[in-house]
Amino acid sequence: MPVLSSPSPAARAQGDAGPARFSWPLSPDPPVVRAFEAPEDPFGPGHRGVDLGTAPGASVLAAAEGVVVYAGVLAGRGVVSVDHDGGLRTTYEPLQTGVTAGDRVRRGQELGTVAAGHPECAAQACLHWGVRRGEEYLDPLPLVRTETELRLKPWEG
Repeated sequence: MPVLSSPSPAARAQGDAGPARFSWPLSPDPPVVRAFEAPEDPFGPGHRGVDLGTAPGASVLAAAEGVVVYAGVLAGRGVVSVDHDGGLRTTYEPLQTGVTAGDRVRRGQELGTVAAGHPECAAQACLHWGVRRGEEYLDPLPLVRTETELRLKPWEG
């Protein structure tokens, strides 16, 4: 008998900022080259976002409406961070930025273009896309994935 799985802790943490208001930051929908790996503690190892496969120069799109709070170079890479209603902040890197701090952006608006050089990228180029609420990093995929995961329970009989 199929059983619907319950939402992941990250999806529950995102609360009212559900999938309907967010879209992929690349078009068409990109492959996930490296998944989110939550750190055990705030300073522990992990992968605080997902790497999305693409090509250098691809348009990077705002996943939802918000306000650009950072657009510039950080640790040698172009980075854009956008604050959204509901306390979420999305971050995009590496890119050639096309917006400035203080800009209001709408979902799907270009923030810049993907720059080559993301470390450990197994594709031609990768966009690292992250999301956090406060200081807690969350998996961004529940924001854009709407399919329901089905699991079969073992037959006991």
